[in-house]
Amino acid sequence: MSKKGSEIIVNSLENHRVPFVFGIPGAKIDGVFDTLEDHGPQLILTRHEQNAAFMAQAIGRLTGEPGVVIATSGPGASNLTTGLVTATAEGDPILALAGQVKRSDLSKLTHQSMDNAALFAPITKYSSEIQDSETLSESIANAFRIAKTAKKGASFLSIPQDVTDGDVEGEAIKPLSTPVLGTADDEDIADLVKRIQEAKLPTLLVGMRASGEKETQAIRKLVEKTGLPVVETFQGAGIISRELEEHFFGRVGLFRNQPGDMLLKRSDLILAIGYDPIEYEARNWNAEKDARVVVIDEVPMEIDQYMQPEAELIGSIAKTIEKLSNSIEVYQLSTDANQYLATLQKTLANGKQKSKTADGRVHPLEVIETLQKNVTDEMTVTVDVGSHYIWMARHFRSYEPRHLLFSNGMQTLGVALPWAISAALVRPETQIFSISGDGGFLFSAQELETAVRLKQKIIHLIWNDGSYNMVEFQEEMKYGRSSGVHFGPVDFVKYAEAFGAKGLRATNQTELEAAIQAGLATEGPVIIDIPIDYSDNKELGKTILPDQFY
Repeated sequence: MSKKGSEIIVNSLENHRVPFVFGIPGAKIDGVFDTLEDHGPQLILTRHEQNAAFMAQAIGRLTGEPGVVIATSGPGASNLTTGLVTATAEGDPILALAGQVKRSDLSKLTHQSMDNAALFAPITKYSSEIQDSETLSESIANAFRIAKTAKKGASFLSIPQDVTDGDVEGEAIKPLSTPVLGTADDEDIADLVKRIQEAKLPTLLVGMRASGEKETQAIRKLVEKTGLPVVETFQGAGIISRELEEHFFGRVGLFRNQPGDMLLKRSDLILAIGYDPIEYEARNWNAEKDARVVVIDEVPMEIDQYMQPEAELIGSIAKTIEKLSNSIEVYQLSTDANQYLATLQKTLANGKQKSKTADGRVHPLEVIETLQKNVTDEMTVTVDVGSHYIWMARHFRSYEPRHLLFSNGMQTLGVALPWAISAALVRPETQIFSISGDGGFLFSAQELETAVRLKQKIIHLIWNDGSYNMVEFQEEMKYGRSSGVHFGPVDFVKYAEAFGAKGLRATNQTELEAAIQAGLATEGPVIIDIPIDYSDNKELGKTILPDQFY
């Protein structure tokens, strides 16, 4: 007995154990949504396709399995672009399905007709249009597999309406096993052990592909055994545990002025583990082109003038690190190296100094201090892009991987709230925090209704200064003035209440503590509007000479 294409699509998602589907229906894809009413993954209806893509991206990052987003034809499909390019850039697996006009209309200028596959080809790992209902399931299986294979990213399938509505004789394909990566050979491991033992100050630079559960555990074992210092990228946040914090020397990204940058400069051997240049280009941390680098990764490194590794160990990161740990019998940093690292730890601690805060406003470090006190290790914090993102990346500590989420490849505005919604779905027993500026919040603020509808425990902090401040202070650094960054006020307390959420305002640190406590006691989303004092932002881009730390 034949089935409709829409049922095969849903069966395929079921076979791949997809828990959630995010999206908005439309005429060219509504057969799939009709089928989802009866069975299949839980449908999360969103307010905008871009936000649906962000939510699917977060599922991919949090679980390692592709998040799924479905949209209709025309602008429904094109609205997915920002989410998919962000996912591909930042190594997060997504499967995106979009409706298309009937095959007979593909060559005509008809309603919502466009070349979907061509549109998405440059910004995804895989983009194709299905032309036969019988190939629906195999196309989904292949696209799903490609999305979750290193380097992870987005797969896109365009499905004409008559393919979705067509009859299918075959059954939905069961998911195939994921290809298993091997480990570096004994000779390469022995060579790396020798390099580490001969180096005076070897350092681990851990990035996005090092933040999986197995990879994290292997890195922690290596650090525990050797005492090697570690620098995280923004997306590597949480790899170093609370117990190993003395070996953590901060995060690097955006401006080359952090203790971690100084450590990378001083180090005579950098192990780049799961590091992707899109997180923080090598030209920033290796401007002098003299770094000695060994790569441990799932994919070969992109080579340029600033990144020319002496060796690359390609394969399973976790297995390679485990093999490395087992091969190092005894290792200890020199007295000189430990003395230098002690000075860097002091520098890291001294970076939390602040000037006097303006009345009626809260300093970024006061927000972070209050947040740090209330966030436990199992809680997830999602961070939008803006000045707050720099402050959070530098000063907020996280001790579990993929529990502090940043968009550092594309630096995409509006991700925090959609990501928080997905975090609340994946980790429903925990409190979720999300953070944005007042500018970025309104990129995706309509999804507050989605969070209210789902009764999610999300506390969203808005750092409010009435401008696109991350652009503003960088313009001032370059031109001595800013332009095109200021906008009018919004009453975010009333905004929250209009959506059925709790709205609070905190104008000092004491009020912020009380607001967070109220939020923790609330069932459902809470918005906290924080008038922020960004007067110390000029320090964010301040140049620090490398010899200051020698």
